[in-house]
Formats: sequence, structure tokens, C-alpha cells
Amino acid sequence: MEYTVQKLARLAGVSPRTLRYYDELGLLKPARINSSGYRIYGKPEVNLLQQILFYRELGVSLDGIKDIITTPSFNSLAALKEHHKKLLAKKKQLELLIINVEKTIVSTEGRITMSDNEKFKGFKQNLIAENEAAYGVEIREKYGEEAINQSNQKLMNLTEEQYNQVKALEEDLFQTLSAAYETGNPAGALAQKAANLHKQWLCFFWEQYSPEAHAGLAQMYVADERFKAYYDKAQSGTTEFLKDAILNFTKTNR
Repeated sequence: MEYTVQKLARLAGVSPRTLRYYDELGLLKPARINSSGYRIYGKPEVNLLQQILFYRELGVSLDGIKDIITTPSFNSLAALKEHHKKLLAKKKQLELLIINVEKTIVSTEGRITMSDNEKFKGFKQNLIAENEAAYGVEIREKYGEEAINQSNQKLMNLTEEQYNQVKALEEDLFQTLSAAYETGNPAGALAQKAANLHKQWLCFFWEQYSPEAHAGLAQMYVADERFKAYYDKAQSGTTEFLKDAILNFTKTNR
């Protein structure tokens, strides 16, 4: 079956403007243009649109999606299996938060006593589940099972104060990184402040910090589209800039 822009937009639950924009980006080209000048989409384009929308639901930027689906080695079946795995992880994350909210309701009603640690347990479990779903295979291959398990345990043992420090550090990092990116100088004071904030953030999760490992992680960020999408979500090119800032930082802080 073939679809015009209007029909495909209704089918997929997106706007016709979105489809036209995807065409302009080279993300989703129509199968052909008919004699009346209308974009016509066939089954391959419908399947590709589904993949694009899956990636959007998982928070991948349009630039990141384009890089993924235009790679010669892109495999739609493998991508679907990966989507399925990540959606199951998201389901688990929601279930953990639901349980945490339910316990908090019962605690607020005075039927149980909930420790401060329990109040934040669901959020920490949620963060671990997100990281495992997104990057688990790669980071375990790079750093080993023991190191990652120790990192997860360290996160679970964070006090409420430490957990809040982690979240505040992350917010400070992104704000500083955004300002540093505007300077265009990864060796500048702002960029080096961002790299130092990134080190402080890592130290909440790593048993031991080393400049070599920090530099290696920065290299992994630019090599993996998922890491790249995370840091590029505010501005394309931020991940590459952060890598250069960290490489400068680790050179001068060995």
C-alpha cells in the first residue's frame, strides 16, 4: 500500500510538517514523487518511519538517528530487538518508581514507616536500570563485570545528601558545558571546569579514578551514538567538545 504525506501522517500519529522535515533532513525520503508533485511512501518507508519514531521515544536526536540508519551495517531486525530490550528496561524503571510512590503514599498515611534511604531507593534503582539498558554491554566489556557491579553498589549506597549532590553536579556540568561550548575552546577555563565537574561526577560511581580511564571514557562517548545523543541533546557537537576538554584536563592532571 502507498501513502501520501497526509495519509502517512494520520497513520503514524505525526504531523505532515514532521514528515516534510524528515525529508528535508534526508532522514525519510519518499519512494517517489507522483505526477501531481505529491510525496508517495511505500512499505519500506513506513517501516523506516516506525524505526525513527522508536528512536525518538528513546530520546535519540534526529542527527543521531540519521547517523544510525544510514550506516551501511544498519540492520532493521537487530534494531527492533534493541528497541524491545530498551522498552522492557523502561517498563522496569516505571514499575520501580510505581512501587516507590505506592510505599510513599502508605507511609504518608501513617500505615508504615519509610526510611530516608528507602525514599530514594527507587530513583537509584531506576538510574542503574537506565544505564544498564543503554550502555550495559559496552561498559561491561570495557571495564569488566566486577568494576560495573561495584559502581552500581556504590550508587545504591549513596545517602540522600550524596544523591542530591550527584544530581546537582550533573545539572552544573551541563550548564557549564553549554557555556564552554559557545567559547569554542576545549582548553579554556570554562571547558576545564566542565571536565573537572565530569570527574567529580564520575567519582561518585567509580571505586578508583584515573586520568587514563577518564580519557578512555571520553573517547567512548564520541564512538557510541547513544552516549553522543545524551551529550548532544542540547547542541550537536557537544560530545566531541567534551571529549577534547577531558583529554586536555587529563593531560594536565596526571
